[in-house]
Amino acid sequence: MICEKIEEFTRALRPIRPVAGLDLGTETIGVAVSDGFRRVATPLETVRRKKFTLDAEKLLAIFAHREIAGVILGLPLNMDGSEGPRAQSTRAFARNLSRLTEIPIAFWDERLSTVAAEKALLEADTTRKRRAEVIDHVAASYILQGALDRMAHLEAGS
Repeated sequence: MICEKIEEFTRALRPIRPVAGLDLGTETIGVAVSDGFRRVATPLETVRRKKFTLDAEKLLAIFAHREIAGVILGLPLNMDGSEGPRAQSTRAFARNLSRLTEIPIAFWDERLSTVAAEKALLEADTTRKRRAEVIDHVAASYILQGALDRMAHLEAGS
């Protein structure tokens, strides 16, 4: 199930279960997870991409192990807000993944998430080698945290 609006996604989630965030790249997929109350995003791991079936198998295993209630996929919009080839590729990935699971999937604007992650890692004085190892799942946590903050705001307004 693909939810175009975060409100629809929030209503579709099972209570007190974590949500996963994905930063989909051409070579890797950064994975982050929330706590069960969906307040804090934590970087988890980076999955090296092979082909869709293997990537999906790995992600679905993570989702099952962590009892993930929903997935937030970073949507790489252009700076003017339009969707280019990378956003279309992300939407295609979501469509293919949704055929394999009942877990709700939503999109979150990921503009500048990698920049923010890189800045945080630089401020933490992380080595270049270590930054390369963790940048994708740290970026996924920025994407997920943005969505979690919006979801908390929606709940507070109800």
